[in-house]
Amino acid sequence: MSVNRVTTRTVPEGLDRARTPLRGRDAELASIEERLDALGRGEGGIVRLEGPAGIGRSRMLAEAAAAARGRGTRVYEGAADPDGQFVPLGPLLEAVLSGEEPLSGAQRLRDLATAPGRRFWLLQELGDRLREAARNGPLLVVLDDLQWCDDLTLLTFHTLAAGLSSHPILWLVAVRAGSVPSAVRTTLDRMRRAGAHELALGPLGDRAVARITEDVLGAPPGPDVLRLAHRAEGVPQLLVELLGSLREEVVTIDDGTVGLPTGPPAPRELPSVARRLDQLSDEARELVRTAAAVGGTVTVALLAELLGRSSAALITAVREALDADLLAESGDHLAFRHDLIREAVEAGLPLSVRQAAGPPPGRAPADTAEAGTAAPGDTAEADRLRAEAAELAATAPGPAAERSLKALELTAPHAPERPRIVAETIPLLWQTGRAAQARELGAAALAAGGLGPEDEAFLRLALARLAVQFDFSEAVRQARAGAELPGTSLAVRGRLLAMLAVGLSMSGEHAAAEQVAARAWETAARVGDRTAEATLTTVRSAVGFHRMDLAEAFRQAERSAALADALGVSTSLWLPEGLWHALLANTTGRTAEALALADEGIRIAGEQGRTAATRMWLMTRTRVLLETGRLSEARADAEAASPAAGDPGPGNLADVTLRYVMLRVALHTGDRRTAEAYAAEARRMRSDGAPVVRHFGTWMLALMADFEGRPDRAMAELDAVMTSPAEDRPAYAGLIDPADAPALVRMALRAGRHDRAAQAVALAERRAVLNPGLPFLAATAAHARGLLDNDLGPLVSAVRLYEDCPRVLARASALEDAGRKLAATRKPEAVPYFEKALALYARAGAERDVARVRRRLRAAGVRRRPSPARLEGAWPELTPAETRVARLVARGLTNRQAAEHLSLSPHTVGTHLRRAFTKLDVSSRAELTRLVRHRDDGE
Repeated sequence: MSVNRVTTRTVPEGLDRARTPLRGRDAELASIEERLDALGRGEGGIVRLEGPAGIGRSRMLAEAAAAARGRGTRVYEGAADPDGQFVPLGPLLEAVLSGEEPLSGAQRLRDLATAPGRRFWLLQELGDRLREAARNGPLLVVLDDLQWCDDLTLLTFHTLAAGLSSHPILWLVAVRAGSVPSAVRTTLDRMRRAGAHELALGPLGDRAVARITEDVLGAPPGPDVLRLAHRAEGVPQLLVELLGSLREEVVTIDDGTVGLPTGPPAPRELPSVARRLDQLSDEARELVRTAAAVGGTVTVALLAELLGRSSAALITAVREALDADLLAESGDHLAFRHDLIREAVEAGLPLSVRQAAGPPPGRAPADTAEAGTAAPGDTAEADRLRAEAAELAATAPGPAAERSLKALELTAPHAPERPRIVAETIPLLWQTGRAAQARELGAAALAAGGLGPEDEAFLRLALARLAVQFDFSEAVRQARAGAELPGTSLAVRGRLLAMLAVGLSMSGEHAAAEQVAARAWETAARVGDRTAEATLTTVRSAVGFHRMDLAEAFRQAERSAALADALGVSTSLWLPEGLWHALLANTTGRTAEALALADEGIRIAGEQGRTAATRMWLMTRTRVLLETGRLSEARADAEAASPAAGDPGPGNLADVTLRYVMLRVALHTGDRRTAEAYAAEARRMRSDGAPVVRHFGTWMLALMADFEGRPDRAMAELDAVMTSPAEDRPAYAGLIDPADAPALVRMALRAGRHDRAAQAVALAERRAVLNPGLPFLAATAAHARGLLDNDLGPLVSAVRLYEDCPRVLARASALEDAGRKLAATRKPEAVPYFEKALALYARAGAERDVARVRRRLRAAGVRRRPSPARLEGAWPELTPAETRVARLVARGLTNRQAAEHLSLSPHTVGTHLRRAFTKLDVSSRAELTRLVRHRDDGE
């Protein structure tokens, strides 16, 4: 009998997972390589790789990048991190700056990313550079940890992936599975709709675990080592770190098999867990360590008791721990994602703490584990979850929605309380960006039938609230159907009537809204419903606005917002009441106030995780940014708030905010293709069930017709609105904003419709007389009157009145019109007006308007250019890339020489040069050279 040779050694220090082969991912790698083969044939696309923390996403990305490089593909790799979310576009810029062949001029992209108001140009420039690079061969863009990306990175990724889909660019994106921020969820949904290939990484199989164990320890594992390895449950990162701890232990290799002669090692800290703990706030780290000391599953209430804080005070810390993938929700309990994670955290605690921590006196440790086993039909548990959801709704709608959904799971399909739980869940889902799920839930409950009047009324109230953002007519239909149900309580009927009044007001049915509001006030007063009172006060404000009593409209709007704040936003029947206040302030020229309200609304909604409210505030801010002349920012906000394909309804709020804004921006910048796309949306809007949407669509089509040089068609579009019954006619006779009155007068005069021009002027003057405290309204009235009468006096008066108003585009328009009148007889006096208008248009980025005013200056005999001081910067019209090209060409360089100097392709230089010619309204290199010398050198 022979004796086996025994060798005792430790695993070498240098052996780590980065040097071991990839195991157990053959199918996933084959799928990625198929996409790389397709990329080599010129086919781009998106591959989305998803899996929990530690599952090997980053390793898969590294293998894919190596495979791409082996095929001769250029690779750009970037990764997000939780501490870098406030660096705009950081992950994508890291990608294009890194590697052996970074994109040319990438540092300039970073400059654009950090410059306020340059997001649109940033997207254009980055798209151009990627497009240029793709012409020279296929590209692989790798983006890791999408869940930590900033909003600008998410927006840019979505925009570029869609815009460059016909180019040989493959986007390989990895995201952590589980709960992700709402903006990330929206991006993932868009990927799916764009046809992304999705790969989900799950736990490794036993064979792969054994092979990795052999790779790390240097020999096949024995049974005791395998038992230890299986504790990682197939998670590669935990497996490698667990095995790595054996390097410090003495292992035996007996006949080529690794064994543990002294048994498994004691639990110890793991590097990945330590890193995740270090990234937490002090409060979240303390919470995780307390949970580890208790062991098993644990409730938030128990942690609050141990930490001496309220449950509500732990919301942020709990969310942080969940986002870090250290803890997971198990019903209403918290548990560690993995036993090894809990042991690693516990191993870092002092022994005295581990021994002292535990459940409070009188509570057995086993109670915490047994409490998470609620089963369907457990009404007591469902009631407790509903109570928690109600408590959290005002400040944390996400956790509230999860509790409400769990309560629904525990409630039997035919239980009498189920419809009420559905009604409670719908607004929580809507607020957290899951409107489609909310609508399906409500529709299914109604379709199931067998509802009592009160239950059906609550469901229809919830569905009416949901519909407000997406379909004004549907909101009216649901609220009216609920209010007409017999046998309902006064309280729910009062809220339904209030909701009906809101829906009618938003739809533009003003007379009907006022009648319903009177009934609702009576009902709300009888039951003392302050929530309905807040909503109805908003309706009163809208009624005052329609009657042009803006002082009363502001009083009611401020009262409504104060009531809503006192009650808590979650109880509001409508949008956040402050939203209407912001729109009202913007429409009446109080633009700074409107912008402050919008910024504050976005901040608060974001902090509370209210996705729906955040999008609505962004939509509102697009209108404000447009009117203040910040066109690129308005366009970026509109793109960020664009409705998702799964949203229920046509998106009426988007119709009257961002779609209108996108058309206006396209017209001011001369972007015909975009304007035509939104004109198509306007044609759809013109047949909408809501009058206000039809009015917006009509005005948009009139603006488009005027843009195309068809004033007759523009007036034909507006005729139906301007002759509609007074009670349903928009407050501004078919216009969207008081500053549109001069535009309507111009259209009407060009079409020979003096009657329509006079009608617009009369309304503008009546509005100004009724509201003497608003100089903006006086300015628009004077502007319109000056155009109608062809009178310089009112036009100059309008210019003066606009001076203290931040309405940049309206002021520039008045300056241009005053200059145009002067130019007919006194050309030298017209020049200062034109130059001021030019400066304002240039600052706004209104390229079409800039070109028009330049033509007026030339017609007035001006051959010089406005001074740099007047233009508030030498080159306000151009992007930095276009400015650099213009200056080099002015020095006499050819396109190819400029391309070599800037490390660009000649094609890209030509593109920048063409854009510069258009924006500067020059037609030759000689003319460009003269302009550069004048602006840069003062010649």
